[in-house]
Order: sequence, then C-alpha cells, then structure tokens
Amino acid sequence: MIPTALAGLLLGAIISGAAYRVSGAQAAIAAAAFAALATAIQLGALGLMRPVRGGEGGGGGGAPFQRFIARWGAGMGLRLLGVVAIAVAAGLDPGDFPPVPAAAGFLGVLLPLLFFEVRLIR
Repeated sequence: MIPTALAGLLLGAIISGAAYRVSGAQAAIAAAAFAALATAIQLGALGLMRPVRGGEGGGGGGAPFQRFIARWGAGMGLRLLGVVAIAVAAGLDPGDFPPVPAAAGFLGVLLPLLFFEVRLIR
C-alpha cells in the first residue's frame, strides 16, 4: 500500500502544480484536496480487497469469486462516491472548488492508481 500512497502523493503534487500554473491558488487547493481524496479512496479500496486477494500477503488465496466481486464492487462504490463528492462540492461552492481542477485532481490520481491496482490484484 505504501507504493500506492507515494504514487498518489506524487501525482497529486504534479496535478496541483499544473492547476496552479493554469488557474491560480484556489484551483491548486481544489486539485490537491480531491487528489488526496482519490488517494484515500484507492487505499480504502485496496484495503477491502486485501482479505480476498490471492498471492503474497493477501491472506485469502482461496476466497470464493462472489466474495471477491462483492469487495471489488464496494471499492467501485467508493470511487463513485468520490465522483459525487466532486459534483456536490463544485455545485455548492464553485468559487472554492472549481469543477475542472477538482475533477482533474481526482481523476488524474484515481485513474493511474486504478490501473496500478490491476497489477497488484494479479
């Protein structure tokens, strides 16, 4: 989980820096906040998968497929809640959470980490 957290922090810093250069300080704060949320969600989703993931440190190598899918679906539900959080924050206070930088921070971190997760599940 440490490589995932470090990758999330690095991606968040890059995206926040780009948001600052393009749109200013408030955009960078929004991008950083949602990049941190994406990293936390991804770590939570990986934590859900840990008991049913096979291989090293997984603990449940022979877990039934239904249990695996249920936990994977719960992780996807967490990710969907993150998307809803962007819509709520940008809808309620677009001055503090500009929609484009907030979405860029969230998706710019979550999507690469999601592709990285596929390598971890194998």
